[in-house]
Amino acid sequence: MFPTFTGTSRRPRNVNLSGQRNTNPWASGASGASTTVAQAQAEREKRKKERDELNASKRLQRIWRGYRGRQGFRQMCREEYDALYGQQMDHEPSHRATTALPLLLKLFDASKPDDQQRLDLFVQDLVRLGSAPSNFVLFRENSWDRLARLFVGALERRPATSSYAILGILMDIVRKRPVSITPMINQYYKLLSRYFEQSNVSNEQQEILSTAVTVPLVSGSEQDAHILRAYHAFAFSFLTCSNLSFLQQDPVQIARNVNLQVLSQSVIDAYSGREHVGTLSKNGSLWLLAHFVALNRAAPTTQGSKYLEALYLQLSLLVDDIRIRYSRQAPHSHSRDKGDASEHSEDDTEDSAPLSTWLLGQLDFLVDEDGISELLSRFTSTILSSDRLSEEASLLAGYTLVLLRCFPSHSDDIKMRLFQSDISTVSSFGSTSTPSVKYFWKAASNTDIFRSIVQPKAQQHPTFVVAFLQPGSARDREWRTLLLFLELYNFLLRVTDDEDFLPAENQLLSQQSPATLRIRSSGLDMDELKQLIHFLKNLSFPLYYNLPDVMPSASRSGRLGSLMGVSSGKSSAQEETKATQTSFAGIIGMDVLNLRSASTATMRSLYERDSRRRFLPSDFWLMTSKFDMDGFISAVVLEEQQKEQMAEDGDDSDDSEDSDAFDSFHTFTGQRLSRAAQIEKRRRLRRVQREQLLAQVGPKLEILRNMPFVIPFEVRVRIFRQFVYLDKAKRRGGHVDPDRWRLSVISGEGGFNGPTARGRDVLGRHSARVKRGQVFRDAYEQFYTLGDGLKEPIQITFVDQFDQPEAGIDGGGVTKEFLTTVTDEAFMPGPEGHNLFTTNSQNLLYPNPSAFDDLGEVLRHYKLSESDAKWRENMADLARHYEFLGRVLGKCMYEGILIDKAFAGFFLLKWSASGQGSMTDYRANLNDLRDLDPELYHGLIRLKNYSEDVKDLSLDFTITDQVTGPFGEARNITRPLCKNGEDIPVTNTNRPLYISYVTNHRLVAQPYRQTRAFLKGLGSIINPAWLSMFNQLELQRLVGGDSSEIDVEDLRRNTQYSGLYQVGDDGIEHPTIQMFWRVMHEFKDSERREVLKYVTSTPRAPLLGFSQLSPHFSIRDGGTDEERLPSTSTCVNLLKLPRYNTIETLKSKLLYAIQSGAGFDLS
Repeated sequence: MFPTFTGTSRRPRNVNLSGQRNTNPWASGASGASTTVAQAQAEREKRKKERDELNASKRLQRIWRGYRGRQGFRQMCREEYDALYGQQMDHEPSHRATTALPLLLKLFDASKPDDQQRLDLFVQDLVRLGSAPSNFVLFRENSWDRLARLFVGALERRPATSSYAILGILMDIVRKRPVSITPMINQYYKLLSRYFEQSNVSNEQQEILSTAVTVPLVSGSEQDAHILRAYHAFAFSFLTCSNLSFLQQDPVQIARNVNLQVLSQSVIDAYSGREHVGTLSKNGSLWLLAHFVALNRAAPTTQGSKYLEALYLQLSLLVDDIRIRYSRQAPHSHSRDKGDASEHSEDDTEDSAPLSTWLLGQLDFLVDEDGISELLSRFTSTILSSDRLSEEASLLAGYTLVLLRCFPSHSDDIKMRLFQSDISTVSSFGSTSTPSVKYFWKAASNTDIFRSIVQPKAQQHPTFVVAFLQPGSARDREWRTLLLFLELYNFLLRVTDDEDFLPAENQLLSQQSPATLRIRSSGLDMDELKQLIHFLKNLSFPLYYNLPDVMPSASRSGRLGSLMGVSSGKSSAQEETKATQTSFAGIIGMDVLNLRSASTATMRSLYERDSRRRFLPSDFWLMTSKFDMDGFISAVVLEEQQKEQMAEDGDDSDDSEDSDAFDSFHTFTGQRLSRAAQIEKRRRLRRVQREQLLAQVGPKLEILRNMPFVIPFEVRVRIFRQFVYLDKAKRRGGHVDPDRWRLSVISGEGGFNGPTARGRDVLGRHSARVKRGQVFRDAYEQFYTLGDGLKEPIQITFVDQFDQPEAGIDGGGVTKEFLTTVTDEAFMPGPEGHNLFTTNSQNLLYPNPSAFDDLGEVLRHYKLSESDAKWRENMADLARHYEFLGRVLGKCMYEGILIDKAFAGFFLLKWSASGQGSMTDYRANLNDLRDLDPELYHGLIRLKNYSEDVKDLSLDFTITDQVTGPFGEARNITRPLCKNGEDIPVTNTNRPLYISYVTNHRLVAQPYRQTRAFLKGLGSIINPAWLSMFNQLELQRLVGGDSSEIDVEDLRRNTQYSGLYQVGDDGIEHPTIQMFWRVMHEFKDSERREVLKYVTSTPRAPLLGFSQLSPHFSIRDGGTDEERLPSTSTCVNLLKLPRYNTIETLKSKLLYAIQSGAGFDLS
């Protein structure tokens, strides 16, 4: 040992505090602490388990003893009860009933048949006693209540045939003690709904059932809590059932004993407060609506505005489901994608089932003439103040708007019937009737929103309007009134001809028919029109230009609590997440975009009318103060480039859709939507997102597309040409010049290593050999497959009858001649042409309305049916011809080539409408019919002004179309204008609707396939959004040139000279050229146009002046022979002018040439 060592050699104790076993075999021995802890835990768990088992066994024993004791007690009561009824009755039934009731209340089990028989014995005693008031003192009130609830439980387990005696006594109890069944009122009405499903019910039983339904509703004051609860159960436990056959057959027996005001209030309270509604299926809600309508129809007296409010709330929740399911069963509805139908989940089976005939009948009543008339007869407006008028108008407006959304196929019917109706108004001066359009105009123009937006401040500060789009019950009421007025007034514009729009003040009222008087009494005067247009401009502008500021506040999740100014005060994040149903103006499914569409449609209708027949100053529509016009064009072009880039980036993601996302679609009550409604809402959501993005990327583009008239026409033309130039540069890789593009293609897109096979193929597809006399046919066969590739330069070779090429080089001139020749052939009406287009009395072109019908007659002549493949191929080929012709016209516009063709105004309006969405955005107007068929137009005007009974004319809702057979024979085909049109006579009341249907058939339905194919082709060359920047008159100028007076000096500045006429370094023109311009100045404008048409094939100048003429106007030396006439090469806009010595000779020769059309040749 070392003397300095002071420690110890004993190994220190190893204490493990972790509770884990030491697995190291070389470590010191394991501590016993962890083992002790583990054992203690196990013992505690074991003791706890034993205690739980002991307690469980005690509970089981206690429950069993209680159950056995109760069963024994019940059995004892049953024996005593059986003994009571087994002996001979020596006393009055009342004595035995008094003794039996306590026993019955203790022993009765509704699931035991023996107890049901014992109940029958007791009921027999009560039946013998009758319903005298003295008999109700036999038992205490509490006993009667318990007996009533026992009866309800017993009836739930009994067949209907053995229940009427019990039901009769139960009704007597409820009459005396209305609160007796209040705790079981829902079970009571569900029980009754099962009885109403019976088909064979005697009259006596029907009487009992009718009384049973209404007894809880009439036993007490209407303000009693049990009465209100009974009405709630009646609505949501009884009327929601589908098989109430007895009620559906004869609702009068129940309706006469039901307070429909209280029922309406119960529905309002439930839907507004979201009580009980969350458990309702869509079918249950639909049946509640149908039965509610049926009861009100059967009511002998009017129910006032509560009925309207209740209807409004119910329809608001069912908008999407009614629209989808109702349209599926409509005769003209289109079938949906099979993929959608096959993907319905089991939960959707019930909600997607066809609607019953009876339910459809109740829904039809809401939109038919009787339903609208009855609705308005229930509605009387009280004009005590402007606020009162606005509130009542808002209620009717909200209901009508929801009705329009539920039944879009009946939209015109609803508007027409409302337009034809008068609204009763009561004021301090008495009762009067006001035309509905004027009523809503008065209500709308008196709203705070209208008065504020119409002010100049709203135009100067567009964001001022955003504040009015914030949600709020007062603003919602006003917006509903404004929205319905716009819908009605837009309908009025469609059935109003120009003579009635602003009629002469001196026209005698005696000369006007009731229909004309209705239209004129509903119209607005000049001051009101200006006021309305100011409002529409100030409202629509921020809805396009400032939409990103508007949508966050206006597209919040809709909640029904605010529909009628009722707020629940509760909101949850989960609800906000699930609620994909937006609301605007308190109408679920409506958003700011619907307001914008209604405002824009009305504004454009007024603008088109003003374009056709000027009634406002020319600069009235402009809003140039909103923009910096110096940089406006460049800003718009930049937005267009950003929009195209965004479209390219989003192509891959637009169609992607997460199928699991459908599960997140719920209504505000938590109901899961049917898959069809989910798809509809997803489309609506994508539309909102798309419009928000477009407004964010291109606000000026949105203004140009939807409100083009606020920008001067010349600016829009420059923008159009700039768009075309940018599109050419993008498609051609920067090589806008045709020759440079061909060089880049043939040399491998920028390389110079010699021609490539792909380059030769591209140029080959853009080249064609065409024979004169069949240019359109050859062009179709060789160029149709190009599609939008027709935008690129094309190489044309004309061949003669021997298939030999004509001399000439296509420097742009041959292409121009080719395009003008194609249009000349294709647009030629009559037998000489292709029968694709026809003309009216003013020689204005429009698609031949009977083209497809005529082809069908030919195919039927050759024994082909519509199911044959050859039939479909011939029809498709005709559509392709229209599509190709649209491309050719688009090519002319794309290249800036003017054609001497004038189109009907209604046809040009469809071009513009295609850029706003689709061709269906064009709404047929009576005035447009004048361009199509003047004779039919005047006939409809005479019908509108017919002062006698229209029924005498024996008209119905059908129309006769004339088709031509294979040998030129004509045949008439009668077609219905609406469902069962042959059975609907035209009356003084529905006359405007008949006129509207005829107009729509002639302008939209009959030429639909032709127009759709043509616009498809036109849209493949010219972006439809660019076309929407112009109205019908402006589009005609864009196609054919400016009809204003020819500017000779502008033509002179933009003329090119060649040969001896080329201007030298001294800048002095040749003497013959100087004489030519002197002659042009001396000519009248008509003669100048003849010269221009002689040289360029069109008598009108380009919109932006002759600098835009392609190719440029050119003059070349034509020799020294003064006897020779001037000649032209219209393909290159070249005038070959001989060198005349005197101005008189030049003038006479030029006049002779242009008036005789002589001297054409090809360079």
